[in-house]
Amino acid sequence: MLEAMSAALVGDDVWGDDPTVSKLQQVAAEQAGKEAAVFFPSGTQSNLAALMAHCQRGDEYIVGQDAHTYRYEGGGAAVLGSIQPQPIENALDGTLPLEKIRAAVKPDDSHFARTQLLALENTIGGKVLPEAYVQEAARLVRDLGIGFHLDGARAWNAGVASGRSIADICAPYDSVSLCFSKGLGAPIGSVLVGSKDLMDIARRWRKVLGGGMRQSGYLAAACLYALEHHVSRLSEDHANAQILAAGLDGVDEIRVKAVATNMVFAEVPAEHCNPLQDYLRDNGILAAVGRTTRFVTHLDVGADQLHRVVSTIKGYFRLQGNGRSDGAEAMAQAMGTSGPYRAH
Repeated sequence: MLEAMSAALVGDDVWGDDPTVSKLQQVAAEQAGKEAAVFFPSGTQSNLAALMAHCQRGDEYIVGQDAHTYRYEGGGAAVLGSIQPQPIENALDGTLPLEKIRAAVKPDDSHFARTQLLALENTIGGKVLPEAYVQEAARLVRDLGIGFHLDGARAWNAGVASGRSIADICAPYDSVSLCFSKGLGAPIGSVLVGSKDLMDIARRWRKVLGGGMRQSGYLAAACLYALEHHVSRLSEDHANAQILAAGLDGVDEIRVKAVATNMVFAEVPAEHCNPLQDYLRDNGILAAVGRTTRFVTHLDVGADQLHRVVSTIKGYFRLQGNGRSDGAEAMAQAMGTSGPYRAH
């Protein structure tokens, strides 16, 4: 990837003449089955530009309580876009109940913000949105006459997990934000894909939001490399997440939730959160340990490292006098071998 970056042909993307950025945008749009794409420095900015392209000041968008665009992006839609979020509680599978969406749409009345957009996320909390649900949601937004956006930061994970192409994942939506700096392993970068007219509006908002970059082909080259080499291998991350979950499930004090893609959620007793985090750090493992701790597998973490994480966590609880001794056996069973693990 570094070699691809150093060899990239560059121009000035603010003027639209960086050839590597142009290539990335063309390839991403084609793979997503959309007319056009715009390269952004971050998924947060890509999502915000999408919301601002769909909505005007005083409009609102419907979104899940657990969605990244609502919970983890600094309130940008409201602060910078003057767009009112209308949050709805996510169901356990990550979906937004259709009847709640319909009920949240405001009447055409000057007392209310104008409902202009529904935003979903896939994957959300590591879970893949059911295809049938997305199709039903797409029919609903068409009936309502509003836009449809996807925060697809981990859409490639959704595609690999469900055996579907990225074009299939993106097809129902008017716009999709796709991230290269998570599972695909690029150092930076997202693209927003959609119709040419919508992307022209988003490009203008990118400039307003400070996302116009000059010789950004060096960054786009990393994203192109990731597209070419790091998509199919996401299945290895999913397999490694299952291995990690099996190992953690061998610790009595921890409760592990079902794993769908590359995220493992482990419930840790409150009294152990800070001490466990300190113990891991003292043993060379950085983790943000909370009541619900999220472990995310990716291309820089292999099975040997996962084995070390589980062993270290077991070591901590053993020191507390409450550990169980069969975690290593559970890990070995998950790997299916007593020798070195190689993901397939």
